[in-house]
Amino acid sequence: MIICAAEGVSFFRKERRPDESNRCAEFERITTIPLVSTFFAKLDGYSGKLMKMFANRGGVLGQRIKNLLVPTTRTDDIEVRRACIIKSLCAYLNEDPSSLVWEYMDTDVASTEEAIQKTVMGIYVIRHEGADMEDSPADLGVVLEGQKVLQDLISVPYTAAMLLGLIYGLNLSYPPELRYTFEVLQKIILELDGNKLSNKVQTLKTKLFSDVFD
Repeated sequence: MIICAAEGVSFFRKERRPDESNRCAEFERITTIPLVSTFFAKLDGYSGKLMKMFANRGGVLGQRIKNLLVPTTRTDDIEVRRACIIKSLCAYLNEDPSSLVWEYMDTDVASTEEAIQKTVMGIYVIRHEGADMEDSPADLGVVLEGQKVLQDLISVPYTAAMLLGLIYGLNLSYPPELRYTFEVLQKIILELDGNKLSNKVQTLKTKLFSDVFD
């Protein structure tokens, strides 16, 4: 379960929905940094070293990461590359990317809505039948406590940034199964509260700031 601060509980009880611009403005008010542009700039800045780290990962995990990166071999779209890097980062940290990005088909609306209602926190992507990752989805947004709180967003990386903004602004705890992924995105990518890192995330940070990727 997500542990909400008082503001977060009040937010959902009143059944208000966060507007994208309001979320970004609130995040910048709290942190003094622009959410989306900072997230993209830092993620892109680390992408080269992250890709080298992914390439050097062997075994079953390495193959899984290789499979997650396949879409980057079919297109030069920066949003596809960013999405693949986020999912691969999740796998690299031995967490499940499908627990972060939940993908559904638009042909089964009832099952999709039921699944979303059971989702505590994550990004949902509803794709047209037969569509690839490079194709625009039917819908894309953020789910918190079984509710679509943001919808019709432009890309998975943008939605990941918005999700981080909600987590930070509403003082929500990370889901345990994704705690390292969110720690990296918040403390390394956004450089927020990064003085104290878990051992696993500290190891990753050390590799990012060195020329050793094994």
